[in-house]
Amino acid sequence: MKIVSTYTIAMIQMDIVFGNPEENRRRVREWFEKIKELTPKPNIVLLPELWDTGYDLKRLGEIADPDGTYAKEMLAELAQQYGVYLIGGSIAEQKAEGTYNTSFVFTPDGQLVHEYRKAHLFRLMEEEKYLQAGQELPDFRIGDMPAFLQICYDIRFPEGIRTGALTGAEVLFVVAEWPNPRLVHWRQLLIARAIENQMYVVACNRVGSDINNTFFGHSLIIDPWGEVIAEGGEEEGIVTGTISRELVADVRNRIPIFSDRRPHLYTL
Repeated sequence: MKIVSTYTIAMIQMDIVFGNPEENRRRVREWFEKIKELTPKPNIVLLPELWDTGYDLKRLGEIADPDGTYAKEMLAELAQQYGVYLIGGSIAEQKAEGTYNTSFVFTPDGQLVHEYRKAHLFRLMEEEKYLQAGQELPDFRIGDMPAFLQICYDIRFPEGIRTGALTGAEVLFVVAEWPNPRLVHWRQLLIARAIENQMYVVACNRVGSDINNTFFGHSLIIDPWGEVIAEGGEEEGIVTGTISRELVADVRNRIPIFSDRRPHLYTL
C-alpha cells in the first residue's frame, strides 16, 4: 500500500444556526456540495465545534444527539460520498450520564476511526454547567499519519497536546467556536503549539454570532516552523492548504527537541 506524504485540507468555516440541528445538518450538506468543486480535491475536511447545536447549552436536554447517532450516520455518508477523511467538528452527544462535546473522525470509506470528548470545559461560556468532561486524550491516524485532535479551549493546555506529540502525532487538528475578542490568543496559542511540538496545526473556527457571542473565523493551517500557510477571514468560506509529512520529519531532525527533553526535571 502506497504511503501518502502530502494531504490537501479543506476547512468549512461556517455560520451555525443557534439550537437548530436539522437546519445545521442541511447547511453542512450544502457546504459539501461546494467541496466537490475544489481543485485540487481535498483529502481531509474539517467542520467546526458544535456545528449541530451551537452554544444553545440550556436546551441540550431537548436537542442533543442521542449517542451521536444522527451525526455519525450523516458524517459517515459524507466521508464516503466525497472520498475524504472527515474530522467531523464536534456535536452535542447525549449519553446516559449526560451530554458531551464530542468529535468523530471518519475514513474515506465511511468508517468511524476516532472519538474524542472535550476534556477541558470553558467556564466563561458555562460549559461546566451543561456538559460532561471527557476523560481521555487518545491519538489516531489519518492513513499512515499519526494525528491528535483537540476542541477549542483544550489548546490552552499544552500538556495534553504534548502528550499527543510524544506519541508521534505529526498534525494537531482543532475544531472550535472561539469568540471575539480573543483573536490574538487564538493565533498565538496555535502558532506556539505548532512550534513547540514541531507539528502542523489545522484549526477550524466558526463565524457568525449567537445570542451571547460573536465568532471571528480565522481558521488556520500552520506548519511545524510556526509559519501560517493558510488563514480564513471573518466570513463564511472554505479555507484550504496542503501539509507534508516530509516537512515534519525535516524540522524534527534539524532541531531534536524530543530527544533533548529531560522529563525528570519537569515532574511537579
